[in-house]
Amino acid sequence: MRMLNEQKVMRDPIHGYIHVDLQVVWDCINAKEMQRLRRIHQLGGDYFVYHTAEHSRFAHSLGVYEIVRRMLEEVQSLSDYVSAYEKMAVMLAGLLHDLGHGPFSHAFEEISKKRHEEYTVSMILDETGDIYQALVKEHPRLPQDVVSIIQYRYKKECLNQLISGQLDADRMDYLLRDAYFTGTDYGRFDLKRIMRTMRLHDGKIVVKDSGMQSVEDYVMARYHMYWQVYLHPVARSYEKILVALFRRMKTVYQTDPQLLQEVKMFHPFLKEEVADQTALFRLDDCATLYGFSCLQENEDPIIADLAKRLVNRKLFVYETIKDNKQVEDIKHRVSKQGYDLTYYVHVDMISQRPYAPYSGKNEKDAVWILKEDGTVIALEDASVIVQALIHAKVRKDQKIFYPESL
Repeated sequence: MRMLNEQKVMRDPIHGYIHVDLQVVWDCINAKEMQRLRRIHQLGGDYFVYHTAEHSRFAHSLGVYEIVRRMLEEVQSLSDYVSAYEKMAVMLAGLLHDLGHGPFSHAFEEISKKRHEEYTVSMILDETGDIYQALVKEHPRLPQDVVSIIQYRYKKECLNQLISGQLDADRMDYLLRDAYFTGTDYGRFDLKRIMRTMRLHDGKIVVKDSGMQSVEDYVMARYHMYWQVYLHPVARSYEKILVALFRRMKTVYQTDPQLLQEVKMFHPFLKEEVADQTALFRLDDCATLYGFSCLQENEDPIIADLAKRLVNRKLFVYETIKDNKQVEDIKHRVSKQGYDLTYYVHVDMISQRPYAPYSGKNEKDAVWILKEDGTVIALEDASVIVQALIHAKVRKDQKIFYPESL
């Protein structure tokens, strides 16, 4: 492995510093695919709710890398188990795991019809890309091994767990980072304590019984962050308008593409076929917001109105649905105002379980607790709190979104 002449450090409000001493990691950070993530908001439309939530996928990716690096350094049994090459590969997997995100985070997946994980793999394995060139320069097998870890397919279970598990570096960073930048306390938990009590047992990551309370806090932090931040109804309103705008653009594009000449960056996502990673690479929040700005003057009145709503935060109002009569009454009122119900009324039902227990099929779904007698059991079998959460009633929220009456 090629080392830098001196360690690079970057200040970070969550971890203090991000430490880089491998040349390949530094090369990947400076690759165009990673730099694009500076222009992707971590929380999509949530910055219309929490005005300081302006942080990027780039910052989050660096944070995931740093947590993985610290785990490899501080969990001695893990450090002894994996080779120097594998440490490099899993740190890179943490750094690169979000390369394929489109603008406005997960909402864009409804528009692109392709999951961000698939785009991530395509970007890493693109032989013409900066990331691929940096990885293959270090080792010819490195691109495939990084992808294997991201896809939870690597031969050593513990490396997969670090990136994609119930207790992974990805979730740990985004909970702490999102809580910090939204100014909320819901997502905070004791990361240092969890790492201090982590161990490697029979090839998989476990947490000592003495660290279980910190894991319980982490589970509760995740649950509260989903309801208070990620599933906030104002953010959902923004996403409904975003998806409605693209749905309308697709309809218009099929009949009169000239009306959308000024927003060619959107064209690959308006066609029937799935857009490739090159089209996604060109599209970030900056390009998308510019496109929305242009569309405010579009000849199609629905496109123009929806674009204005996104640019100027004139979002749909919402109500909790009580019965079908309420839905029909709202539709009638909105229709009488001259709105097309296809684009202006949206029923949305979401549900969230505090914790999904291990099913016995996929190790990815489990958090393992190491008891004092050396036995290993699933978190839900060790924790009275988590057991209660599992048997609690699943929380559901059904809302209807529509334009505020004029």
